[in-house]
Amino acid sequence: MKTRVLAAVVLLPLLFVCIFFLPKICTAIVFGLAGAIAAYELLMATGHVKHPRLVAYAAVSAFLMSIWSWSGQNQGWFSLLVVAVFAAYFGEMMANHIKLTFDKIAMCMVAALVVPYLLTSLVRILAMRLGRYYIIVPFLMAFLPDTGAYFAGRAFGKHKLAPVISPKKTIEGVVGGTVSSVLGMLLYCVVMSTAFDMQVNYLYAVIFGLASAAGSVFGDLCFSVIKRQTGIKDYGNLIPGHGGILDRFDSMTVVGPLAEALLLLLPMAVK
Repeated sequence: MKTRVLAAVVLLPLLFVCIFFLPKICTAIVFGLAGAIAAYELLMATGHVKHPRLVAYAAVSAFLMSIWSWSGQNQGWFSLLVVAVFAAYFGEMMANHIKLTFDKIAMCMVAALVVPYLLTSLVRILAMRLGRYYIIVPFLMAFLPDTGAYFAGRAFGKHKLAPVISPKKTIEGVVGGTVSSVLGMLLYCVVMSTAFDMQVNYLYAVIFGLASAAGSVFGDLCFSVIKRQTGIKDYGNLIPGHGGILDRFDSMTVVGPLAEALLLLLPMAVK
């Protein structure tokens, strides 16, 4: 626990500086590197794919996905990236069709395109007109339900939510996480209104809170079930006490794009 807390004390200020003070291209590069590491973890740590060249394709694609998210999300470049990744993997399969099976190619495509696209939603949020204000939203949507669930689960948790996949999660914890999410998003609106003179919609804030509670739990369970199936404890050891990138940002794969979609469809704070 001590190591976990110390790592958070060091990394959170660095993340804060990266998001709010560095040029947005620097943030995109940092998240691109994180996405590349996540792709490596998903393929290598699980043991699904240990072919260096295939892992390298996924890592490069993850990095480029972040740069694309920063640069304006031109559809042409995105389509070109997808075609390039598709051609690289199926070209490898045709060259070695006996050992390289379709299930491995499918896993590589998930690591190269799907997971990076989901995670780089943070970069696309930051690239929005009010990105410096909005970028805090996905982090709140991930942090609030997790924190509320932890304390509610410790105090009242009796009924397991998914005992096989994630034994520590309880129904009471989920309820506590939902309450903390809604209250936290309402407080965010109050801050945006009073401190930054923004127009806020409290009904939208409630929707954000409810969505974040569901998305955070689902994202966490998605990557937990992969670990259970492959028999690993963590995806990596990059972050002391926390594991790898995917261990720390698993819920963000759902919460991030969910926040991006909601901010585009139901902006709860505008200026």
